[in-house]
Parts: sequence; C-alpha cells; structure tokens
Amino acid sequence: MTLALYSHADMEHHQPGPGHPERSQRLGAVLDALADASDLSLLRREASLASLEDLQRVHPRAHLDRLIAASPDQGLHELDPDTFLSPGSVAAAQRAAGAVIDAVRGVVNGDHDRAFCAVRPPGHHAEPGTAMGFCVFSNVAVAARVA
Repeated sequence: MTLALYSHADMEHHQPGPGHPERSQRLGAVLDALADASDLSLLRREASLASLEDLQRVHPRAHLDRLIAASPDQGLHELDPDTFLSPGSVAAAQRAAGAVIDAVRGVVNGDHDRAFCAVRPPGHHAEPGTAMGFCVFSNVAVAARVA
C-alpha cells in the first residue's frame, strides 16, 4: 500500500509572531518524526499552490480578495486574536490547501493508496467567509469539493 506525504517549504514562511502556538517548529517536528520512522515508505510530494478557482469552491471571491489585500509586506496583520498574516502566510495557506487537494486527487487518480498532509497554517477552523483559529482556508472542505 502506497502512502504519499504532502508538504512544502513555503509553509515555513507563515510567521504569526513570537510565542504564537502555531509556529513553524510544529511542522518541523512532524517532518523530523516522519524522517525518523524508517519503517514508513513515504512517497514525498511537494504541495502545489491551491488555485483561486479551487479555493472558491468554499470561500467567496470577495473573502479571498480581502485576505490577499490584508497580506502585509512586512510585520503582521491581525485577522482575529488568534489568526495573523505575515508576508508569507497567504502562499503558505495556499500550499496547505494545495497539499490536501493534491492528496485527494492523487488517491482518486490511483497515484497512491493513501496520503498524509503535513501542513501549516492549519485549516480546520476557517469558515467560508472568515479566517479564524489559526486557520486561513478550510483545507479539507476545499479538497472535499474538489473530489
């Protein structure tokens, strides 16, 4: 049984600020643990950027435009008390959603039997018109619509 691992280095560029619980070291720890798991035979895949078309399967275009416009050239932009954008956050979030989309497409197309996505920012709290709870896009909802 084949297992694909989707991730991307761009996710390191989402920097929500010093001391924030959703920091890049979390992803590094997951990837390090998977690298140490010699009994796993992983097909490593780089996550693509989720297209605006795919993101619009869940998120209204006006919401996507607001997020892109809110992306700072430097520093941080607070979306809510838990959710911040740094200069690399939107691309990281597009890679996170892209990983889940790629994983679903890979399984559906028979490229692999199952997949694991090591991503950040996470996407389980985002709603169609609201980024929240550390999450920018609703990754799984978008991938489910793609499927």
